[in-house]
Amino acid sequence: MPKPVVDMNKCTGCGTCASVCPVGVFEIKEGKAHVVKPEECIGCRACETQCPTGAIKVVE
Repeated sequence: MPKPVVDMNKCTGCGTCASVCPVGVFEIKEGKAHVVKPEECIGCRACETQCPTGAIKVVE
């Protein structure tokens, strides 16, 4: 099962991941991206490829 992981040291809270995720896995809270629905991840890696700071990795 794919699992998105956010590196909080790299995340700028830009919201790109939240806007590109087709299933709503991310929310921006306190200026950072948080994985709020990891079970919904379909492994498309849109968040990983679109994150401008490389803060997100999808691990299997």
